[in-house]
Amino acid sequence: MTAAFGRATKSGMAAEAHNKLQRKYDEGRAEEVSQWINSVLGENLVIASGKAEDFFESLKDGVVLCRLANELQPGSIKKIETSKMAFKCMENINNFCRAANQMGVPTTELFQSVDLWERQNLNAVVICLESLGRKAGKYGKLSIGPKESDKNVRNFTDEQMRASDGMISLQYGSNKGASQTGINFGNSRHM
Repeated sequence: MTAAFGRATKSGMAAEAHNKLQRKYDEGRAEEVSQWINSVLGENLVIASGKAEDFFESLKDGVVLCRLANELQPGSIKKIETSKMAFKCMENINNFCRAANQMGVPTTELFQSVDLWERQNLNAVVICLESLGRKAGKYGKLSIGPKESDKNVRNFTDEQMRASDGMISLQYGSNKGASQTGINFGNSRHM
């Protein structure tokens, strides 16, 4: 493993943990996300494929992610940095994550900017984009994955809520006056 982005080469447990994260990356899921991004942006080759290298190279500067956020919810990201400087690219990525969170992606499904910029955990990026893809239907765009459920709020009257107050549930059962006095399990303790 070579050192990338000024970081030392991982070894020992750090290398094992990093390799485990890398093995979680699924090209099939990334391919589905890539096709979804391409269709939302209306372009064919924004992301060439779900292969890790293509996926990383297409998204690492955050420009495509910011364009995607603005396509789903116009104006969600005010300024997209086109500079290739590291801190500008990471700013784009952070802006995308903030916008995704505002669009309903749970905090637990967001990724850190280093996960993408330094290629630490591309699987987390895929998870975040899948979650955003499920929310896209709310913004009038094509969505991916299973349809999210809608709230089914039920309002009961006070009369309906009190209707069961006088009933004894069969779950309570009956012990017919029995108690646990005098019951011993096993041998008594000899001192």
